Amino acid sequence: MNKQPVYILGIESSCDDTAAAVIEDDKLLANIVSGQDVHSLWGGVVPELASRAHQQQIVPVVDAALRKAKIGKDQLSAIAYTRGPGLLGSLLVGGSFAKGLAAGLGIPLIEVNHMQAHILAHFIDSGSTPPKFPFLCLTVSGGHTQIVKVNSPLEMFVLGETMDDAAGEAFDKVAKILGLPYPGGPQVDKLAQQGNADRFNFSLPTVPNLDFSFSGLKTSFLYLVKGETKKNKGFIETNKADLCASIQRAIVTVLMKKLITAAESTGIKTLALAGGVSANSGLRKAIEDLKDSGYSIHIPSFEFCTDNAAMIAITGWFKYQDRQFSSLNEGSVARYKL
Repeated sequence: MNKQPVYILGIESSCDDTAAAVIEDDKLLANIVSGQDVHSLWGGVVPELASRAHQQQIVPVVDAALRKAKIGKDQLSAIAYTRGPGLLGSLLVGGSFAKGLAAGLGIPLIEVNHMQAHILAHFIDSGSTPPKFPFLCLTVSGGHTQIVKVNSPLEMFVLGETMDDAAGEAFDKVAKILGLPYPGGPQVDKLAQQGNADRFNFSLPTVPNLDFSFSGLKTSFLYLVKGETKKNKGFIETNKADLCASIQRAIVTVLMKKLITAAESTGIKTLALAGGVSANSGLRKAIEDLKDSGYSIHIPSFEFCTDNAAMIAITGWFKYQDRQFSSLNEGSVARYKL
């Protein structure tokens, strides 16, 4: 007797991307992401505009995912959605849609932690070899920076996290200081590849244990730019690439120092990268270089680094196997501990 395939619809709406994905067991059939260009006018995500855009996009995005997967909604086994963390208004749109559809179809609902999903993006069947348990994952995004010990898909422990700004937030603030367009992180990375990372030095933060802090680096960068601009109005324009390269190296140095400390203290030699900032070329190269020291390194493909619904669907698949279903009464949460 043939085993019936499990089809999971994943819905992601934690920030400014409306996304839907369909997986058949752990095989990705469709991954649709619709961005929101309106935020570039404001230099950052405007929560009210984000939630309105989600309302407009969620039906066509889900429909597109089902069409690409070539299945009907009546074939779905369960619906997984991002419960948090994220922007509450945005989360409510995705959560409400997921609950309504699950109730209407009479199938299980699965709530997903966005940060757990970033880590489990490594297990989407995309041709690459997933990390073996246990492993350490450096999860770096616009809102979070964490080192997580991953014992299994459903057992994770945060070993260290940022005490203030996340690394992605620091990149975005640096971009804003330099007058770069939103989203700023990729702009900083692009310019950094053309610059001299030895040109400017920044004091690295001293934070105990495996926690992080990036607010001091951001402030140090701001004071340097302000001070030099007073002496020379063209300072930013003539030094933009070197400024980006120097601050990027400082941020990556902080991240890698903590990750190596975590690896040495736990004895774990399998390391993974996750989250939107894992697309940064400087960070990817730094962690790839650890292969020379005997570490097994895992980095997701670019489409699974930034917010997407494939990672929500694969997390839903793991929870489906464990029968971890959710109540329709569970509300979305802006802050959601891993």
